[in-house]
Amino acid sequence: MANAPVADQHRLLEVQALDTQLAQLAHKRANLPQQEKVAEVESRIADLSGALVASRTQAADLSRELTKAETDVEQVVTRTQRNQERLDSGAVSAKDATALMSEIESLTNRRGVLEEIQLDIMERLDAHNDALAKLEDANSGMQEELAKAQSERDAEFAAIDAQAKLVAAERAQSAQGIDAALLATYDKLRGQLGGVGAAALVGNRCGGCRLELNPNDLADIKAAPQERVVRCEECGRILVRTNADPA
Repeated sequence: MANAPVADQHRLLEVQALDTQLAQLAHKRANLPQQEKVAEVESRIADLSGALVASRTQAADLSRELTKAETDVEQVVTRTQRNQERLDSGAVSAKDATALMSEIESLTNRRGVLEEIQLDIMERLDAHNDALAKLEDANSGMQEELAKAQSERDAEFAAIDAQAKLVAAERAQSAQGIDAALLATYDKLRGQLGGVGAAALVGNRCGGCRLELNPNDLADIKAAPQERVVRCEECGRILVRTNADPA
């Protein structure tokens, strides 16, 4: 077992406490209720997105259909008016007049059919636009809800990050000057053992794994020089002898 100044071993517990606080802040940041709210609203927006895109596409298609129908009606109306003007002018032969009247009748019938098509498209478009408006309103409401949730989450992020920055600075100050080998061993163990690399020995119990040491191991630890860095035989963490009694 290596040696390290007793004061450094005790300071290691301060570093551990700050590292634990940093880990708690990181966990809190990763599990914010506000972030869960953001994810929930984003999921609802994603669910609505497909229906919204499909509805907008259908509205655009119906608008194009309506434009074509209106153009078809206009063309029939224009041709009918032109034929009627020729007929009214009296400058056509009887044969041409008969042909014009026949075409006017045909165009009138055609106009009736096209206007029915136009009316049907208009009714479908109006009904669809009503449904689309409801989807747009729902999407707008969710976007506002998302912006609010993101704002609340970001405020929590900022508060946690500010606190973590202070704790990290305190941690750096506490770790400054600690025996390099001791600190390296602690950091390695902390990475391997769930964030806890050093713990106090309280009575006969390890403060890391909370298990009682067997009498022989405890006797060896108590007999070791105070500068000796000892480890828990159960979990492998650095044990810092503080002479504290169990609560």
